[in-house]
Amino acid sequence: MTLQNTEKKPMLQMNNLSKQFKLHLQHSTELTVLQDFNLSLNPGECVRLSGPSGMGKSTVLKLAYGNYRASSGEILVRNKEGQLLDMTQASARTVLHLRSHSIAYVSQFLRVIPRVAAIDIVAEPLLESGSASISPEQAREEAARWLTRLRIPESLWQLPPATFSGGEQQRINLARSFIKPRPLLLLDEPTASLDPSNTQTVIDMIVQARNKGIAILGIFHDDAVAQKVVNRTVVMRPFNSNL
Repeated sequence: MTLQNTEKKPMLQMNNLSKQFKLHLQHSTELTVLQDFNLSLNPGECVRLSGPSGMGKSTVLKLAYGNYRASSGEILVRNKEGQLLDMTQASARTVLHLRSHSIAYVSQFLRVIPRVAAIDIVAEPLLESGSASISPEQAREEAARWLTRLRIPESLWQLPPATFSGGEQQRINLARSFIKPRPLLLLDEPTASLDPSNTQTVIDMIVQARNKGIAILGIFHDDAVAQKVVNRTVVMRPFNSNL
């Protein structure tokens, strides 16, 4: 897949973004986790969200992916046609289309359909758009390459990843997100459960993606990993605007 040239044009723009959660078990108390947050992310840039726990780092990623709906502000994501679409106003269909073609997200947890083989879970993004350009067999061959690169033993490929260790599940998550290049990549602690060899493999994957022009927004608690992949750090503080 050839990524569209969006040089000098932000892939992600967050303007005056705020998020409150209503705690229904606490008399509907509202908890503010993000207020007037601003961020611009360009192609070929890896930006790290940094700061103490509770500052809303994971919330920013979930807002960008459409898992959470913003309380106020804008989340502008550039689609494959080069247009900026506001995730805060987008329909469910538009969000799904952006996820298929524009946004990849590696969360800390793997959520998959039970009893589906690991190789099919990794191959799925290549087939989900219904494109006739790749057959199921070709998609599985590509999935096998990513599973091999991330050191998932072939004996596990036909098993459901719900039975895997935390580190194995994280590598399935990574393979599934990297197999289909999308111009915006969201990473939530991508190396947290990995050993040194697999950590280095993921570092190489991130650097290669960045060098190909993919815009990356991530949470990296490992400073050594961050130093190798990050161009810029946004330090998040309580209710403080960030640039």
